[in-house]
Amino acid sequence: MFYFDQYYIYLVVPALILSVFAQLSVKSTFAKYSGIGNRHRVTGAAAAESVLRANGIRDVSITSVSGSLTDHYDPSSKTLRLSAPVYGKTSIAAVGVAAHEAGHALQHAHKYAPLALRSTLVPAANIGSSLGPYIALSGIIFNMSILLDVGIILFSAAVAFYLITLPVEIDASRRALVHLERNAILSADELKGARKVLTAAAFTYVASALTAVASLARLVLLSRNRRS
Repeated sequence: MFYFDQYYIYLVVPALILSVFAQLSVKSTFAKYSGIGNRHRVTGAAAAESVLRANGIRDVSITSVSGSLTDHYDPSSKTLRLSAPVYGKTSIAAVGVAAHEAGHALQHAHKYAPLALRSTLVPAANIGSSLGPYIALSGIIFNMSILLDVGIILFSAAVAFYLITLPVEIDASRRALVHLERNAILSADELKGARKVLTAAAFTYVASALTAVASLARLVLLSRNRRS
Protein backbone atom coordinates (compact mmCIF):
# COMPACT_ATOMS: atom_id res chain seq x y z
CA MET A 1 0.00 0.00 0.00
CA PHE A 2 2.99 2.31 0.47
CA TYR A 3 3.28 2.62 -3.31
CA PHE A 4 -0.11 4.38 -3.37
CA ASP A 5 0.24 6.70 -0.37
CA GLN A 6 -0.68 10.35 -0.63
CA TYR A 7 2.94 11.41 -1.21
CA TYR A 8 3.21 9.10 -4.19
CA ILE A 9 0.03 10.52 -5.68
CA TYR A 10 0.81 14.19 -5.06
CA LEU A 11 4.58 14.16 -5.60
CA VAL A 12 5.66 11.25 -7.78
CA VAL A 13 2.71 10.86 -10.15
CA PRO A 14 2.88 14.45 -11.49
CA ALA A 15 6.62 14.02 -12.07
CA LEU A 16 6.01 10.75 -13.92
CA ILE A 17 3.39 12.41 -16.10
CA LEU A 18 5.89 15.16 -16.89
CA SER A 19 8.46 12.50 -17.82
CA VAL A 20 6.05 10.84 -20.23
CA PHE A 21 5.29 14.20 -21.83
CA ALA A 22 9.02 14.93 -22.13
CA GLN A 23 9.67 11.59 -23.85
CA LEU A 24 6.84 12.18 -26.31
CA SER A 25 8.10 15.69 -26.96
CA VAL A 26 11.67 14.63 -27.75
CA LYS A 27 10.49 11.83 -30.04
CA SER A 28 8.14 14.09 -31.97
CA THR A 29 10.68 16.91 -32.24
CA PHE A 30 13.42 14.53 -33.35
CA ALA A 31 11.07 12.95 -35.90
CA LYS A 32 10.10 16.37 -37.27
CA TYR A 33 13.66 17.57 -37.84
CA SER A 34 14.84 14.15 -38.96
CA GLY A 35 12.74 14.80 -42.04
CA ILE A 36 14.46 18.09 -42.85
CA GLY A 37 17.90 17.92 -44.45
CA ASN A 38 20.57 20.57 -43.95
CA ARG A 39 21.62 22.62 -46.97
CA HIS A 40 25.27 21.55 -46.87
CA ARG A 41 24.36 17.85 -46.76
CA VAL A 42 26.56 17.31 -43.71
CA THR A 43 26.01 13.93 -42.05
CA GLY A 44 25.82 13.38 -38.32
CA ALA A 45 29.17 11.58 -38.34
CA ALA A 46 30.79 14.42 -40.29
CA ALA A 47 29.36 17.02 -37.89
CA ALA A 48 30.71 15.11 -34.89
CA GLU A 49 34.12 14.77 -36.53
CA SER A 50 34.12 18.50 -37.28
CA VAL A 51 33.54 19.31 -33.61
CA LEU A 52 36.34 16.98 -32.53
CA ARG A 53 38.91 18.11 -35.12
CA ALA A 54 38.23 21.80 -34.50
CA ASN A 55 39.17 21.21 -30.87
CA GLY A 56 42.28 19.16 -31.60
CA ILE A 57 40.78 15.83 -30.56
CA ARG A 58 42.02 12.98 -32.75
CA ASP A 59 41.90 9.98 -30.44
CA VAL A 60 38.11 9.58 -30.37
CA SER A 61 36.54 7.11 -32.79
CA ILE A 62 33.07 7.56 -34.28
CA THR A 63 30.99 4.44 -34.89
CA SER A 64 27.40 3.48 -35.66
CA VAL A 65 25.18 1.80 -33.07
CA SER A 66 21.78 0.18 -33.50
CA GLY A 67 18.53 1.70 -32.29
CA SER A 68 17.08 5.18 -32.27
CA LEU A 69 18.09 7.92 -29.81
CA THR A 70 20.76 5.55 -28.48
CA ASP A 71 23.54 8.01 -29.25
CA HIS A 72 26.20 8.37 -26.55
CA TYR A 73 29.86 9.00 -25.84
CA ASP A 74 31.81 6.26 -24.05
CA PRO A 75 34.71 7.88 -22.16
CA SER A 76 36.25 4.53 -21.19
CA SER A 77 37.00 3.64 -24.82
CA LYS A 78 36.89 7.17 -26.20
CA THR A 79 34.20 6.14 -28.65
CA LEU A 80 31.35 8.26 -29.92
CA ARG A 81 28.48 5.98 -30.89
CA LEU A 82 25.80 7.40 -33.16
CA SER A 83 22.51 5.69 -33.96
CA ALA A 84 21.43 4.82 -37.49
CA PRO A 85 19.10 7.87 -37.81
CA VAL A 86 22.08 10.08 -36.93
CA TYR A 87 25.36 8.57 -38.13
CA GLY A 88 24.95 8.73 -41.91
CA LYS A 89 21.96 11.05 -42.15
CA THR A 90 22.01 14.68 -43.24
CA SER A 91 18.99 15.88 -41.29
CA ILE A 92 19.04 18.87 -38.96
CA ALA A 93 18.25 16.54 -36.07
CA ALA A 94 21.14 14.22 -36.94
CA VAL A 95 23.65 17.06 -37.03
CA GLY A 96 22.40 18.53 -33.76
CA VAL A 97 22.45 15.24 -31.87
CA ALA A 98 25.85 14.20 -33.24
CA ALA A 99 27.40 17.56 -32.34
CA HIS A 100 25.90 17.28 -28.86
CA GLU A 101 27.51 13.88 -28.29
CA ALA A 102 30.80 15.25 -29.58
CA GLY A 103 30.34 17.96 -26.95
CA HIS A 104 30.63 15.24 -24.30
CA ALA A 105 33.92 14.14 -25.84
CA LEU A 106 35.12 17.75 -25.50
CA GLN A 107 34.07 17.76 -21.86
CA HIS A 108 36.04 14.57 -21.28
CA ALA A 109 39.14 15.90 -23.03
CA HIS A 110 38.97 19.22 -21.18
CA LYS A 111 38.33 17.52 -17.82
CA TYR A 112 34.99 19.25 -17.33
CA ALA A 113 34.38 18.98 -13.57
CA PRO A 114 30.64 18.10 -13.58
CA LEU A 115 31.27 15.26 -16.04
CA ALA A 116 34.07 13.88 -13.86
CA LEU A 117 31.82 14.11 -10.80
CA ARG A 118 28.99 12.33 -12.62
CA SER A 119 31.33 9.52 -13.62
CA THR A 120 32.37 8.95 -10.00
CA LEU A 121 28.72 8.77 -8.97
CA VAL A 122 27.79 6.06 -11.50
CA PRO A 123 28.40 2.97 -9.28
CA ALA A 124 26.60 4.44 -6.27
CA ALA A 125 23.81 5.79 -8.45
CA ASN A 126 23.20 2.41 -10.06
CA ILE A 127 22.92 0.73 -6.68
CA GLY A 128 20.91 3.56 -5.19
CA SER A 129 18.34 3.72 -7.97
CA SER A 130 17.76 -0.04 -8.07
CA LEU A 131 17.87 -0.88 -4.35
CA GLY A 132 17.50 2.35 -2.37
CA PRO A 133 13.70 2.77 -2.54
CA TYR A 134 13.04 -0.90 -1.76
CA ILE A 135 15.41 -0.90 1.22
CA ALA A 136 13.80 2.29 2.54
CA LEU A 137 10.27 0.92 2.14
CA SER A 138 11.33 -2.32 3.82
CA GLY A 139 12.51 -0.23 6.74
CA ILE A 140 9.10 1.43 6.95
CA ILE A 141 7.18 -1.85 6.65
CA PHE A 142 9.27 -3.66 9.26
CA ASN A 143 9.78 -0.56 11.41
CA MET A 144 13.58 -0.77 11.11
CA SER A 145 15.15 2.68 11.17
CA ILE A 146 18.53 1.45 9.99
CA LEU A 147 17.06 0.06 6.76
CA LEU A 148 15.11 3.25 6.22
CA ASP A 149 18.20 5.42 6.65
CA VAL A 150 20.36 3.21 4.42
CA GLY A 151 17.73 3.23 1.68
CA ILE A 152 17.38 7.00 1.73
CA ILE A 153 21.15 7.49 1.67
CA LEU A 154 21.56 5.11 -1.26
CA PHE A 155 18.77 6.72 -3.25
CA SER A 156 20.24 10.16 -2.50
CA ALA A 157 23.27 9.14 -4.57
CA ALA A 158 20.98 8.41 -7.51
CA VAL A 159 19.28 11.78 -7.09
CA ALA A 160 22.66 13.51 -7.02
CA PHE A 161 23.53 11.76 -10.29
CA TYR A 162 20.34 13.00 -11.96
CA LEU A 163 20.96 16.55 -10.75
CA ILE A 164 24.60 16.71 -11.88
CA THR A 165 23.53 15.35 -15.26
CA LEU A 166 21.62 18.57 -16.00
CA PRO A 167 24.61 20.93 -16.31
CA VAL A 168 26.56 18.22 -18.17
CA GLU A 169 23.88 17.88 -20.84
CA ILE A 170 23.20 21.62 -21.11
CA ASP A 171 26.90 22.37 -21.52
CA ALA A 172 27.29 19.69 -24.22
CA SER A 173 24.43 21.26 -26.18
CA ARG A 174 25.93 24.72 -25.75
CA ARG A 175 29.27 23.53 -27.13
CA ALA A 176 27.51 21.85 -30.04
CA LEU A 177 25.44 24.87 -31.05
CA VAL A 178 28.39 27.25 -30.76
CA HIS A 179 30.43 25.07 -33.13
CA LEU A 180 27.60 24.60 -35.61
CA GLU A 181 27.02 28.34 -35.79
CA ARG A 182 30.66 29.46 -35.73
CA ASN A 183 31.62 27.08 -38.52
CA ALA A 184 28.47 27.72 -40.56
CA ILE A 185 27.60 24.03 -40.64
CA LEU A 186 23.95 24.97 -40.17
CA SER A 187 22.25 28.15 -41.35
CA ALA A 188 20.40 30.39 -38.91
CA ASP A 189 17.01 28.78 -39.48
CA GLU A 190 18.50 25.27 -39.37
CA LEU A 191 20.24 26.15 -36.13
CA LYS A 192 16.85 26.99 -34.61
CA GLY A 193 15.67 23.48 -35.46
CA ALA A 194 18.76 21.88 -33.95
CA ARG A 195 18.27 23.97 -30.81
CA LYS A 196 14.67 22.75 -30.52
CA VAL A 197 15.82 19.13 -30.77
CA LEU A 198 18.46 19.59 -28.09
CA THR A 199 16.10 21.58 -25.86
CA ALA A 200 13.52 18.80 -26.05
CA ALA A 201 16.23 16.29 -25.14
CA ALA A 202 17.31 18.45 -22.19
CA PHE A 203 13.70 18.53 -21.00
CA THR A 204 13.79 14.75 -20.55
CA TYR A 205 16.74 15.12 -18.16
CA VAL A 206 14.91 17.82 -16.24
CA ALA A 207 11.85 15.56 -15.93
CA SER A 208 14.00 12.64 -14.77
CA ALA A 209 15.66 14.81 -12.13
CA LEU A 210 12.29 16.07 -10.88
CA THR A 211 10.99 12.50 -10.67
CA ALA A 212 14.03 11.45 -8.66
CA VAL A 213 13.73 14.43 -6.30
CA ALA A 214 10.00 13.79 -5.84
CA SER A 215 10.66 10.13 -5.06
CA LEU A 216 13.33 11.05 -2.52
CA ALA A 217 11.04 13.64 -0.91
CA ARG A 218 8.36 10.97 -0.63
CA LEU A 219 10.71 8.60 1.19
CA VAL A 220 11.86 11.34 3.55
CA LEU A 221 8.25 12.32 4.35
CA LEU A 222 7.26 8.70 4.92
CA SER A 223 10.27 8.36 7.20
CA ARG A 224 9.29 11.44 9.18
CA ASN A 225 5.72 10.21 9.60
CA ARG A 226 6.87 6.76 10.66
CA ARG A 227 9.25 8.16 13.29
CA SER A 228 6.62 10.50 14.66
